[in-house]
Amino acid sequence: MSAWLSWSCRKDGACALGVSADVTGLFTTVTAGRVPVHGVRQQLVEAQAAALGLPLHVVELPWPCPNAEYERRTGAALAAARAAGADTVVYGDLFLDDIRAYRERTLAGTGLTPRFPLWGRPTGPLARDMIAAGLRAVVVSVDPTRMPADLAGHAFDEEFLAALPAGVDPCGENGEFHTFVTDGPGFRAPVPVTVDGVVDRDGMTVAELVPGISRAAR
Repeated sequence: MSAWLSWSCRKDGACALGVSADVTGLFTTVTAGRVPVHGVRQQLVEAQAAALGLPLHVVELPWPCPNAEYERRTGAALAAARAAGADTVVYGDLFLDDIRAYRERTLAGTGLTPRFPLWGRPTGPLARDMIAAGLRAVVVSVDPTRMPADLAGHAFDEEFLAALPAGVDPCGENGEFHTFVTDGPGFRAPVPVTVDGVVDRDGMTVAELVPGISRAAR
């Protein structure tokens, strides 16, 4: 038996993967060729999976997507995981009880058991442990009402953590920011990206990533 990991291209999922030796597949959701919430292009997520040497199951979502349709489509992905021999789904969630409860309800009766290997870890030390372990990521979106907009496109590093205002979670678990992982434990090679401008989208300041030589850190 094995595990599949819920993958949205971010650091928490990459960290959960790094401590889960039994992961044999990833699954992610996309809408119109982009990952929901932060809008990273599907081809970049596919590049991550290739660098990790893991198959990627892509769940196509319409927009708008009613919850019933979301659950129908993600349910099909979970059934595919079970058919492929998986008995566990790994999530990178840290402390949001409502999200964990929803995931547990979703898996009830599927033959799949949820696992949360990072659950409850203090996020300040965890963020620094990620960096120390060699995880490299670009901050792809920030909430400008809670933190400086010019941090979009910055590397997720000690300098970035030092620039966070008081009250912002160091792992962005409350939605303050999102990341795209370019390298780290388990990666066979880095995923090179370039920040091709910064835009405002749905109330977030978003760094547009395209394939290329990374020059995101500044």
